[in-house]
Amino acid sequence: MLVPGMVYSHEHIPIDLSEVKHNEDCHLDSQELVISEFKDLYAKGVRNVIDMTNRGMGRDIPYAQKVAKESGINIVQSTGFYQDAFLPVEVFRLSVNQLAEGMIKDIQVGIKGTDIKAGVIGEIATTKGKWTEGEGKVFDAAVIAQKETGCPISTHTSIGTLGHEQVSYFVRNHADLSKIVIGHVDLSASSDYVIDMLKTGINVEFDTIGKNNYLADSIRVQMLKDIENAGFTDQVVMSMDITRKSHLKDNGGNGYSYLLDNFVPQLQEAGISEKFIHKMLDENPQRIYGDFNA
Repeated sequence: MLVPGMVYSHEHIPIDLSEVKHNEDCHLDSQELVISEFKDLYAKGVRNVIDMTNRGMGRDIPYAQKVAKESGINIVQSTGFYQDAFLPVEVFRLSVNQLAEGMIKDIQVGIKGTDIKAGVIGEIATTKGKWTEGEGKVFDAAVIAQKETGCPISTHTSIGTLGHEQVSYFVRNHADLSKIVIGHVDLSASSDYVIDMLKTGINVEFDTIGKNNYLADSIRVQMLKDIENAGFTDQVVMSMDITRKSHLKDNGGNGYSYLLDNFVPQLQEAGISEKFIHKMLDENPQRIYGDFNA
């Protein structure tokens, strides 16, 4: 599902959370601006973007494919469902097995009648500090779909909470930990919290880079330095999780290229190795999201 080159492991091409959040800024529909920024990413060596916009989040396959075609970047689509507040009625109406069947169809046949197949089950989510019944059904369905297809899973932890609980869930259910990424772990602000996850063999994602209103990037840098020193360089991927119009460069935000233009130099200045940086942006996501037996 990936082509050679760098990978942004958790982004949103279109996304619409505006109804629930009562904020039009949360409807990222600035297609031409995104295409322009993706062309810039392509010039800098990015070749793949994992689009974590799934059912109930405003997933739009033709929209994303236009961005891919005009920018040259390979966009990997996702299947699954997000957080409880955004779950469509089908999650509550259908059984776990029926939800799994829908995910498997997206992976093996194509999404919404297209020939575009999902390359990840994500971002499946838990709510801040709690794991709802609907979210539990989604996780159960995701594990069934992964066992059937080999498809990787990517999760959302709300401000880093319930990360350990998610890991324990996947261990108990004998999921393939090498193909699972626990998302937003940087927001935990705790190196030890993340390293304890990594000891299980699961992967983690530093994917809110540049969102200094949540957490200063300097803390992310120190956490990654601690992770490198602890020897877990094969299990970390990076991204920015851009979700709002105001996140785009022309609208006054950091833009997608901030990760390469600003954050990577911070890592280099802190003494983090080029090898680890390369792994996070290339080797590790290529292993996790590369070819699988669907």
